[in-house]
Amino acid sequence: MLTVGEREVRVSSPSRVLWPELGITKLDLAKYLSEERVGPAFIAANGDRPVSLQRFPGGIDGEQFFSKNPPKGAPDYVRSVSVVYPSARTHPQLVLDEPAAVVWAAQMNTVVFHPWPSRAANTDNPDQLRIDLDPQPGTDFHDAIPAALELRKVLEEAGLEAFVKTSGNRGLHVFAPIEPTREFLDVRHAVIGAARELERRMPREVTTNWWKEERGERIFVDFNQANRDRTMAGAYSPRALPTATVSCPLEWSELENADPTAFTVLTIPDRLATTGDPWARFGDKPGTIDVLHGWWERDLANGLGELPFPPDYPKMPGEPPRVQPSRAKAPSTGSGTAD
Repeated sequence: MLTVGEREVRVSSPSRVLWPELGITKLDLAKYLSEERVGPAFIAANGDRPVSLQRFPGGIDGEQFFSKNPPKGAPDYVRSVSVVYPSARTHPQLVLDEPAAVVWAAQMNTVVFHPWPSRAANTDNPDQLRIDLDPQPGTDFHDAIPAALELRKVLEEAGLEAFVKTSGNRGLHVFAPIEPTREFLDVRHAVIGAARELERRMPREVTTNWWKEERGERIFVDFNQANRDRTMAGAYSPRALPTATVSCPLEWSELENADPTAFTVLTIPDRLATTGDPWARFGDKPGTIDVLHGWWERDLANGLGELPFPPDYPKMPGEPPRVQPSRAKAPSTGSGTAD
């Protein structure tokens, strides 16, 4: 039994090793999530939101699956909220409100937590604009840093305050708090507006090309992470990687010298004790996406249309064909003869 605030949370199989290379156990993970500094910071970033749990019953090298609706036997302090998926289907999804609920999720073999960008009371309207900077083959984390710094300027020009965190892997996540007055498609278009502006400023370093064969050795601005039911690893969430890295919020002043491998389940408690939470002010001054959406509409008028949606989405208005460019049917030359 682990004491978490005023609750006692049972952790079964506490000695099960989740990260074999480091020997980090299920109990170690539960203690990390219940730590007096990590728990509140985790809830501040990820609480009161629909969340998907990435669960690993046998450790990070074994079977995994995503869990969205509350499992049977969930304690009464774990709630759910109905959300609408891209298919238009409505379904309950988990919401975590306190560190004890997060530790319970770890008891259910959760390693990675994927929160929505919207609150439980208004799931259709995001209160976070999220941009994923994804290094492509031939680039790495340090190539994403200049893109993140320039993206901060782009968002500032649009009236938004940007915050940055490591992805826990090779990339960077840039977030901005926004007023929850526009729905997901509008926020997606705002992200595309920002992404295209960043691409214009850094054409050699950044790309918005959806198809991998067209990206080259550049940082991909993954606009599709802004879609409904698309999530990123939450702040302070562990990742299912051998080094037990964590998606770690940073001060902008730290970014240029940051080493993403230094932020792990083992090191984050001391970091929070020493530096505090760089995202403690997140949400204090939400902006609007009006300027970014205006950029989207300007580009639309100039002939830059909609971009592809994820393959599991229904066909969306204005979307280009979902055909890999190298496999697209070549246009007829008109030189053939009729039978």
